[in-house]
Amino acid sequence: MKRLKIMGILNVTPDSFSDGGRYNSVKDALERARSMVHEGVDIIDVGGYSTRPAGYTEITEEEEISRVIPVIEAISDLGPDISIDTFRGPVARRALEAGATMINDQWRGTYDETILDAARDFDAPIFLMHNNDHASYGDVVEDMIRELLESAELAKSHGVKEENIWLDPGIGFVKSRKEELEVMRRLDELVAVGYPVLLATSRKRMIKELMDEEAPAHGRDEATAATTIHGIHKGVAGVRVHNIALNRKLSDAYVRLKEDLDG
Repeated sequence: MKRLKIMGILNVTPDSFSDGGRYNSVKDALERARSMVHEGVDIIDVGGYSTRPAGYTEITEEEEISRVIPVIEAISDLGPDISIDTFRGPVARRALEAGATMINDQWRGTYDETILDAARDFDAPIFLMHNNDHASYGDVVEDMIRELLESAELAKSHGVKEENIWLDPGIGFVKSRKEELEVMRRLDELVAVGYPVLLATSRKRMIKELMDEEAPAHGRDEATAATTIHGIHKGVAGVRVHNIALNRKLSDAYVRLKEDLDG
């Protein structure tokens, strides 16, 4: 069993639902990135545009670029891969020029197809997250897989290498709680299509509702880690989380235990 990839979330925004404003200076972001490295992060995901379910502020491409580029430049020599969390092609291209090595696109290449050209030109892995503008499903898992595979084919038509494509089921986006639980229950069906899968549940409303209590965002990390273990069991290749240390320790322990039990 391969070691799980841990993607650490570094929001350089004033309005992120979990940690808005904590790391929106280069100094604070660099300090947090160094902590992530110490905790065992594999990928640092830098985002300058909040996608919280409600209350976020629309910003221009220029503002998004001005937030993320100084941070990417500051952390580019720390060692881990750096992904740029954006759905805008020009932002992704500038980030890759500044030292980012991956793209994390919450619109799976459908909002701005030039983001796929940037991935091709820099030979950069791209995470295609399930999202759409209809939120209407027959079978949510079958429809999600179909739409993600359509995006994978779109990426390849732009010249993105198949081995550079990851899929993300999009927990927290355009799905009811019942539908999200169905996706979690059947994650192995997404894994079975053959692309590496990234699971991103960290501190989201699904976690809050599973806990059945009014926990603040930072109090949802243990429940998030439970979904990490579930994801490993289902075959995901990576998770996107806020608490790197907890998820690193638990995932490594689970992998070792599984290897020992399997002989």
